[in-house]
Amino acid sequence: MTGAMTFNEPAERVELRAVVADFAAGYGSGYYRARAGEGEYLTELWREAGELGYLGVNIPEEYGGGGGGIGDLAAVLEELSAAGCPTLMMVVSPAICGTVLARFGTPDQRRRWLPGLATGRTIMAFAITEPDAGSNSHRITTTARRDGDGWVLSGRKTFISGVDVADAVLVVARIRDEGSGTLSAALFAVPTGSPGFEARRIEMDLVSPDHQFQLFMDDVRLPGDALVGDPEAGLLQLFAGLNPERIMAASLAAGSARHALDKAVAYAKERTVWGDRPIGAHQGLAHPLAQVKIELEQARLMTQHAALRYDSGDDAGAGEAANMAKYAAAEACVRAVDQAVQTLGGNGLASEYGLGAAIAAARLARIAPVSREMVLNYVAQQSLGLPKSY
Repeated sequence: MTGAMTFNEPAERVELRAVVADFAAGYGSGYYRARAGEGEYLTELWREAGELGYLGVNIPEEYGGGGGGIGDLAAVLEELSAAGCPTLMMVVSPAICGTVLARFGTPDQRRRWLPGLATGRTIMAFAITEPDAGSNSHRITTTARRDGDGWVLSGRKTFISGVDVADAVLVVARIRDEGSGTLSAALFAVPTGSPGFEARRIEMDLVSPDHQFQLFMDDVRLPGDALVGDPEAGLLQLFAGLNPERIMAASLAAGSARHALDKAVAYAKERTVWGDRPIGAHQGLAHPLAQVKIELEQARLMTQHAALRYDSGDDAGAGEAANMAKYAAAEACVRAVDQAVQTLGGNGLASEYGLGAAIAAARLARIAPVSREMVLNYVAQQSLGLPKSY
């Protein structure tokens, strides 16, 4: 029937999910927890995933990528997360930075950065959050001023992921118009070895292979081509990266929820303490797990919808859908992990099962990359037309 809607993913993406799931099973949650406990990155997984082409499925083919969309990359991350290997740098390097550079970078910038991002040999971090700005990006004070043919960058950033494994950081700064004095948003590609660039690790209670950093940029001198794209399109470029960020964060949360739910269901099918019936036969456990399954599938559908909107070029529609997907997936993840722990009882906090550490990781989904409250602000204002509250 002409114009009929379908909720089935393309056959190519279904096949992609299958091969990534098989690949990720070879690593699994044991590998992830071991690397995180050692304070080390998932280097082996990242390298092999890059060699197999999984990290660059959204990068244009002419630069060594798969030529797909953010929906394909999100599927890869969901399957990795479902196998117990949620790598945060997929949200940052190929999704945010790769998308921005592919859409807005100059030909030279695309040739310089995209082939490495596609294979994973190059990793790029993303820096927007500042100590005194938080969720209010209008208060960003990191600035860049012209200096001859180049730029001088100064400012601070905080909670920047993966700087220790990154070759460069895509930094959100402001450029002052010398004529009017107004500040406009701009993005700069800053190599991590640049003089004046310092990264200090933030100690976290969260046990993760993806570490957080404060950045200090003290008159970092950059060449003219460090400015990404057109400075007049700074905000457009920024949101072109933030919508994929939300879609990818939703996929990571959804995959993590699947991982927790799978553990809980497997345990509930086998554990017997009341006669010969497994504990999963009791509605006190069966119904909460079923509820988690329903909420998880709703979140996955919303995430796929958001990716479709973005990949079809509907940036405005993608913004609404991506925020909703991130909210729904974060809530589903928190509920899934909580119910998994409850299902396993004391074993839910035993290191053998890995769910104790997942409690903090799941809670993070409500905070980053955008808080639950800011998503609700967005929906209230943009979707419902209510007055702005902040």
